[in-house]
Amino acid sequence: MNQSQNLENLWMPFSANQAFKAKPRLMNESRGMYYKKLDGTPVLDSTSGLWCCNAGHNHPTIVKAIQNQAAKLDYAPSFQMGHPLGFKAAEKLLDLSPADEFQYVFFTNSGSEAVDTALKIALGYQQLRDKNEKIILVGRERAYHGVGFGGISVGGLPLNKKHFSLLENVDHISTTHNLEKNAFSKGMPDWGVDLADDLLQIIKKYGSDKIAAFITEPLAGSTGVLIPPKGYLERIRKICTDHDILLIFDEVITGFGRLGTPFAAQYFDVIPDMIVCAKGLTSGTVPMGAVMVKKEIYDMYQKGDPKMIDLFHGYTYSAHPLASAALIATLEVYLGEGLFERVAQLESYWEDALHSLKDLNNVVDIRNLGLVGGIEMSSKNGEVGSRGYDVFERGFHDENILLRFTGDIIALSPPLIADKEHIDQIIKSLKKVISDN
Repeated sequence: MNQSQNLENLWMPFSANQAFKAKPRLMNESRGMYYKKLDGTPVLDSTSGLWCCNAGHNHPTIVKAIQNQAAKLDYAPSFQMGHPLGFKAAEKLLDLSPADEFQYVFFTNSGSEAVDTALKIALGYQQLRDKNEKIILVGRERAYHGVGFGGISVGGLPLNKKHFSLLENVDHISTTHNLEKNAFSKGMPDWGVDLADDLLQIIKKYGSDKIAAFITEPLAGSTGVLIPPKGYLERIRKICTDHDILLIFDEVITGFGRLGTPFAAQYFDVIPDMIVCAKGLTSGTVPMGAVMVKKEIYDMYQKGDPKMIDLFHGYTYSAHPLASAALIATLEVYLGEGLFERVAQLESYWEDALHSLKDLNNVVDIRNLGLVGGIEMSSKNGEVGSRGYDVFERGFHDENILLRFTGDIIALSPPLIADKEHIDQIIKSLKKVISDN
């Protein structure tokens, strides 16, 4: 690293800033499955950046689309105006939707914004259909729904809420995580379908006429890779349908092939009323998020004066030209190169490789589904997160591998272009750094 480089002025997100600046982890280039350190050393990406670079890094098709669009139309206002690529991007995205009822897309700049947008749409929808008392939003313990005030309120991670005022009229059902019942399950655990009935307890507490929507990650990623029990999501869908509650899937992580299908909704064969997505939407190249909604929800907003704004919500950069170009090119890559199908081909190999780590010291659970993995370790000296941080740091500096950790859980989600050789290298590096810590 250039010793004269100033690292002081950037306040890094979700980071231990003091520790980073004392011993930086900097990357300067990327291509395919690898980043490069400043000295040119390749770093194997086992996390798709932050769950987002599903097509790998610097894919030439996506890069060219962004470059060409920047030279043609750099920006167009999104309020009362538009540009052709925004509409084309919405159409292309809906081609991947799990049901024909999904006919509209609201673009944002991130998963966090998309979550808050979906929550607003849900509340407004209930008001517009004269269900004025349906104002309660329900989430799940240990859920991560971004960092907007709506997202942290329906989310279930205490540290994300620690210093902030939260939305009122929010409640949570219990997490599905249970080491005693489900440790070292391969794929979806057998135990836990009845946990969905906790939503019935929330309904009993408030009444179904008070609850607007329930939001859930089909597979919880950021909290440490929590796999839904068999039948759990199906039961959640039935409860929501029976009690006139909107079901929102937060597919910011699971969308775009992570489980081998366009969305987790197809993988689990459970159709929500709205789908939130981001990250893999542009393979991480240009910030973008989206909310996919069913026609009946959109139509409820279209019953007023046609010259009046129908939803008082939006962003300066909604459907940004560069993001729209990146989205279109990214989906072409996914489909043209069969990347979703690659996940199905690698899933068994990935599962066996991960579970080969079962007997390492301090490993208390391994979880997997699609091309996602979680390795939960015991805490070091009672300090939650200490072992996870040490494994993460040693991985980068000593093994030249990018890992992701949440507490003492290592979360893995390699780009969909990964080969068996890359999986072997990930496992080899994990064996070393976990054993050493």
